[in-house]
Formats: sequence, structure tokens, C-alpha cells
Amino acid sequence: MLHPLKKRAAVLLAISTVAAALASPVTAAPAPSAPAPSKADLRWTDCATPRYPTLQCASLKVPLDHDLPAGRQISLALTRVRHTAATSQGPLLVNPGGPGGSGRSLAGFVASALPKDVAAQYDVIGFDPRGVGRSEPALDCGNGHFSPVRPDSVPRDAATERANLKRVRSFAESCRDKHADVLPHIGTVSAARDLEVLRTALGAEQISYFGYSYGTYLGAVYAKLHPGKVRRLVLDSVVDPGGVWYEDNLAQDRAFDARHKAFLAWVAQHDATYGLGTDPARVEERWYAMREDLRRTPAGAKVGPSELEDTYMPGGYFNGYWPNLAEAFSAYAVKGDPKPLVAAYERFGAVEPSAGNGYSVYTAVQCRDSAWPKDWNRWRADMWRTHAEAPFMTWNNAWYNAPCAFWPTESLQAPDVTNDALPPALLLQATEDAATPFGGALSMRDKLKGAALVVEEGGGNHGIALSGNKCLDEKVAAYLRTGQAADATCPAQAAPKPAAATRAVTPSAGGAALHGLLGFRG
Repeated sequence: MLHPLKKRAAVLLAISTVAAALASPVTAAPAPSAPAPSKADLRWTDCATPRYPTLQCASLKVPLDHDLPAGRQISLALTRVRHTAATSQGPLLVNPGGPGGSGRSLAGFVASALPKDVAAQYDVIGFDPRGVGRSEPALDCGNGHFSPVRPDSVPRDAATERANLKRVRSFAESCRDKHADVLPHIGTVSAARDLEVLRTALGAEQISYFGYSYGTYLGAVYAKLHPGKVRRLVLDSVVDPGGVWYEDNLAQDRAFDARHKAFLAWVAQHDATYGLGTDPARVEERWYAMREDLRRTPAGAKVGPSELEDTYMPGGYFNGYWPNLAEAFSAYAVKGDPKPLVAAYERFGAVEPSAGNGYSVYTAVQCRDSAWPKDWNRWRADMWRTHAEAPFMTWNNAWYNAPCAFWPTESLQAPDVTNDALPPALLLQATEDAATPFGGALSMRDKLKGAALVVEEGGGNHGIALSGNKCLDEKVAAYLRTGQAADATCPAQAAPKPAAATRAVTPSAGGAALHGLLGFRG
């Protein structure tokens, strides 16, 4: 789902009259009734890469406003790996999450990661959702939002809180100024309606769909709008559809804190390598002492406490990063050397300083999808209460999402994705996932009649299919072959070895290939 990094914006500043003019109805739009493009409208051209030599590209026009199908058109950037079997099961649309994640490369990854006999049966279709990547127009509200060193995420005093509020309000205003005509049409329901246009353009009676993280919610919303058009539905690392999005973020704060503690316990297990102590509680104290040191003197004039949280939060998504993060922690806390920490920030934590496309779409979708508190007192109370039990990233996540308190479009009402008209769906979930906590998968399974849940027991990574767990991958392959699935449990993959700290995690190492493609924060 998300990878929140900041949510907050307070001094309740009423949104200007320009913002009010952008507001649209507060209910999710119905499914499109206008005719969609024909198959002939898609023109596929070769766009092969060394890694994905059979990749093709195309562009699809869709209405900016699906209720005005003859009005302004925007474009979606598509990719495809064609089926090679004599008979085809049709298109398999894939999405990496975010919101704001580009899905163009994911088509090649999924087609190459599935067993050959399964991939051969599908046209694997990647796409950049509206506003994302090479789709046009692409959102970019950039205003130096993530330029280091930012104010401390934890507002210990009124001045720090005001500085953070100024940042998030400025970002919301920048989005309004740059994209006033588009923002009312950036959201999950609009993106789901785009998928129906794409289905028709592909000439398919039905589509199959494979979504990670936020992509699970997008798939569930599409399935709600068009249940008869879904052939297979794979949802990996599942968003809780009942908490979209404010409550989901609070649950995420607690789960990330637990996952950070798991990382620190792993560091303690490997004291011989890192020298930070054998007691997890003591290692945690040293991590927070490092955070306090950086508040006084940022490392390399780049890494203050907020940037430190940005750097270590990816470890909550993928434990393959733990050795590198532990090495940077040890170098700073034991050897007094900040250089590895700065390098780790630049590799794992640095967000495009301007904020860029991914974060712009992330914010636009989340702020539009559902109601957020407008009273900063509500935010403040909720965050301090959650911070008391989960200090690792509660406030960081709050500021990441806080532009929604100032967002210049009214929020929609999140649709109820309850669905009894689908074929059986396959859900996959790690029990210790931080970005999409386990309860979300249980909630989604309850809402999708006949859905099966495959649990990675003890796993903590986010995005678990096609990342090296043979048991999980076999379940996915079998489902895509036959459409049949049953509840099951798979053991988690082994924890990383500290020896990996001596070498960089490369895209070909374990699940890193997948995690390099998954969407921004989620």
C-alpha cells in the first residue's frame, strides 16, 4: 500500500476559493456507460530492453472525466509481453501499487518470473495509471518538498510543528496551482474505470489482474465495478478496504514499529558482526541515540532525524536491506563514521527532492479517495497517542500524508468492495507485513466471496509472490493455470545473513528485483 512518509498539515487554513472550484461530488462515480475504444485503437511497437527482450509498448486514450466520454482525453502508457501458447487465457494486467507506482516494467518482470508454461498463456499487460510515469499528463507538484535537511518529524515544540505544517500546506497549494484541471479526476475509482476502457481496447471479454499493495485495492475496486469482467484476481500484500486511508495509516504506524524492532533484534543476534550489543532493547536505545545525535548535527548535512527514518523505513518492506542498514548503523554508532549512513540515505531513503511524480500521484489519489480529518487537533491527538506506542515512524508517516488536510478537491466516499459475483480470488499475505498489516487481508477475504488466502507464516516482507518463496510461487502459478485456489500456509524465507553487508543488494538478488519495481510507499 503506501509507504507514507509524511502526513500532516495543520493550521487549518481553509482551502481557497480556487480549491473550492475544483471540488467534485462526494460519491464514487458509477461504471462507465459510454462505448470504449475498439481493439484497433491500440498500436503495439517494440520497446525491448536487455532484461525484457519481447516487451512491446502502446498508448491508450481514455476520458479525463468518464462521465464526459466525449470530452478531454488523456493517455495511459502500456506495455505487453504476448502469449506464446497456442491457446490464450487472455490479458493479465499487473500493477505494482503506490499509488503512484509505474507498472510498465512490471509486465516484463511478471512474464519472466512466472513458470514458462503459465506466462505463455497470458498477454501480460503493464500500465502507468493516470497521472503516473509516461502517461500524460503526468503529475509533478514538486516544490523542494523533500529537500534535506527537513524539520524533525517529531514536533517537540510549536516551531517544529509550524515548519512541518508550512511544508505540507505548500505542497498542497503547489498541486492546486499546477494541476487544478486534473486533480478532481485522479483517484482509484477513475483509475479502475480506465481499466475497463483498456479491457475493451484489448478486445477481451474478461481480464485477469495481479496487483501488489495498493494495487490490491485498485483491483478490488475494478472488480466491484465490473465483476463479470474478471477471470482471475491475484492480490498480494492486501490493503484493508475498511480503513482507506486515514485509519490504514495509523495501523501501518504500529506495524512498521514492530517491524523496526524485528530489524533491531536481528542486529542484536549478529553482535559479532555489528558490535551494537546482544540485547534488542539496548540496540534500540542506541538507534534512538543516533537519531538524537542527528537532530543536533545532521550527517553530511543531509541526514537529520527525518531522513534517518526515511532511510530505515524500507527495511520494513524488505529484509534483504537489513545487512546494509545494519552496517550503516554500526559504522555511525560504533566507529563514529557517518559516511555509510549518508550512502544508505542516498540509496534507500532519498526521495526526489522536488517530490516528483510518484509522491504527487500518491498524494492526489489518497487525498481524493476518501475523507481525511480537516481539524489539525484530530491529527495531533491521534499521532501523539500512536507515537506513544509506535515511535519509529508515526510522525514521519503523518507528515507524508498531511497534505490531505489541505487538499484542494473534496474527497469521495470509498466504495464498499464487498463482492459475491466474482470467481474465486487468490490473496497472499505475510503475517508480519508492515505496509499492509495482516488484518487487511482477512478483511478483504471476508468481502470477496469464495476468496482463498495463502499466508506466509512469520514473513515480514511486503510483496511476497514471485520473490523467491517456492511455496507461494507454486500457489500463484497453479491458480493462474486453473483458477482454483484454497487457503494455505507457507513458511517464510530465511532471514538474511550479515555477510551480505559486505556487498550491495543488486536487482537480481532474491526479492530485490521485485522490490525495485513495487510502487512508491506501497
